[in-house]
Amino acid sequence: MSHALFTSPPPTNTTTTTIPFTFSPSTRLRPSSLLPEQASLLLSQCTTARRLLEIHAAILRSEILHHTVVNFRLQKSYASLGYADKCQILFRRTPDPNVFFWTNAIHAHAIQGLCFIARLLFTEMLSSDATPNGYTLSAALKACRLSFGKVVHGYAIKQSLHTQPYVATALLDMYARGGDVEAARFLFDEMPEQPIVSTTAMITCYAKQGDLAQARQLFDEISQRDSVCWNAMMDGYAQYRKPNEAVNLFRQMLKSDSRPNEVTILAVLSAIAQIGCSSSGKWVHSFIKNKDNRIQLNTKVGNALIDMYYKCGNLEDACLVFDTMKEKDIVVWNTMIAGYAMHGQSQKALELFDMLRFRGLWPTDITFIGVLNACSHAGLVEQGYRFFRLMKVEYKIEPKVEHYGCMVDLLGRAGLVEEAYDLILGMNGIEPDAIMWGSLLASCRLYNKMSLAEKIANHVVSKGYANSGTYVLLSNIYAALGNWEKVTSVRQLMKESGVQKDPGCSAIELGNKVFEFVVGDRSHPKSRKIYAMLDELNAVIKAHGYVPDTDLVLHDLEEAEKEKALKVHSERLAVAFGLISTKPGTEIKIMKNLRVCVDCHNAFKLIAKVTRRKIVVRDRSRFHHFSEGLCSCGDYW
Repeated sequence: MSHALFTSPPPTNTTTTTIPFTFSPSTRLRPSSLLPEQASLLLSQCTTARRLLEIHAAILRSEILHHTVVNFRLQKSYASLGYADKCQILFRRTPDPNVFFWTNAIHAHAIQGLCFIARLLFTEMLSSDATPNGYTLSAALKACRLSFGKVVHGYAIKQSLHTQPYVATALLDMYARGGDVEAARFLFDEMPEQPIVSTTAMITCYAKQGDLAQARQLFDEISQRDSVCWNAMMDGYAQYRKPNEAVNLFRQMLKSDSRPNEVTILAVLSAIAQIGCSSSGKWVHSFIKNKDNRIQLNTKVGNALIDMYYKCGNLEDACLVFDTMKEKDIVVWNTMIAGYAMHGQSQKALELFDMLRFRGLWPTDITFIGVLNACSHAGLVEQGYRFFRLMKVEYKIEPKVEHYGCMVDLLGRAGLVEEAYDLILGMNGIEPDAIMWGSLLASCRLYNKMSLAEKIANHVVSKGYANSGTYVLLSNIYAALGNWEKVTSVRQLMKESGVQKDPGCSAIELGNKVFEFVVGDRSHPKSRKIYAMLDELNAVIKAHGYVPDTDLVLHDLEEAEKEKALKVHSERLAVAFGLISTKPGTEIKIMKNLRVCVDCHNAFKLIAKVTRRKIVVRDRSRFHHFSEGLCSCGDYW
């Protein structure tokens, strides 16, 4: 029987001197020199694929593959190095595999995410002469969804294996992954002793259901926490948009006995990216660089750093991480393209796309979302159509709602509103979402396509797609027409629908602290100085040609009152606070949860000019770099 899949050319040895056999991992293996005990020991020490192939070749030449222990350890070694396919080929060639072989094969496929094969192997095992034990069930449950997991649970009860710690924990984890909180909690409460792995699984079950309070209560009850437990709670906070809690938990972890690992770093960088706190991000980067902390700058960590830096407004640092990474997968390239697009450097984003193709990387659907966003932010209509066709024709990627959304945004921003509307109507098998309709509504307002806007709004509301942004846009449209009766009507409809408008909030980082402001905010201790600075700025920029865009105020007020309402927008309060709190020439960075309004955008260009400051604002969709009376978006956003 051929073993070509597993053999490698024997090591070149031109000398005729006999080399004594030793057990050093670096030893080159001589033909016909291996005993079963020696092979088993070498396999237990093996940590690289190349070394494993050398040992496997020596095993074949020594004709000891039939030895049960050698065969098992060889399969286990392939599994541990991630070669589930090779493990399975060896397994299929094993006559009458016992429970250990079956369990290893099932586990190998489960941990590699090859769940269907793992479940298939478990089903086959039930028809074989081997009887599953607790470890087998634990391995199989890792690959189970809820429906199949319940079958395994029934089998475990029938065989009286469900009370074994490994099985009970695996069952709890299976129910937790499936979202069955009640079943998971029942199993958890039934455990005589609750090991930390079970508690962590229960915490994860609550992170997934959004019940962070219950998760934190369990977390706080654990006296000796391991890194997995810390990571589960931290990741839950990051996933459910509670980044400050995640960062605070990371600081607590550093004071504990647990050592942060790669998963910890990924969670905290995700949280920092949400906050936009660049100083915290730089500190974590320094933590990674410290070799004593044993965090490797691999593709996952590097990608998280790039994502964090560009979302914190530090595109230069993101580029530096990208350029210094030795290995970059397509995910890393995608993130860097998205970073360039978000910062208005569309041409660089497109150049990066050409570069990755030149290097032989295969673009994904995420790649094209980044590229189409870059086209949208720069009004590159022809290029956008070209990439849209390229995706379908050359790379056989079927457009998703996100790709169509990018195209609708691109066309709408460029004034091709009817063309964007036709594109939505022509989508095959894809339902337009609220974001897409909202983008088109914004374009209708920008280009005064009021009849189409009303038609779209009525459709969106009747279909139940409307969110707070939809209602606000519709109010904007009627307010611009001076139709205050319909503005009131839209507000009433919004109230009846139970939709709440997201309040505008702007944050600024100063001295390693993040300060938040809402419209008209007077809660800050320095409010008097902040408002004095606003008055001063307003007078100065008016002298430089600033005219308030009072059409944006959605109330039937006098012009003076409208102007006053514009002046206290959250982003202006944050900028004023930054100006009174930093030295002249210091860059000011603002993070806003909503799109920056046109009036504030116009004002910031002049504020940056008269104060000789660079002002960076991150809104819901992109970054704006204000300097010398200009914005990086070219007033196209």
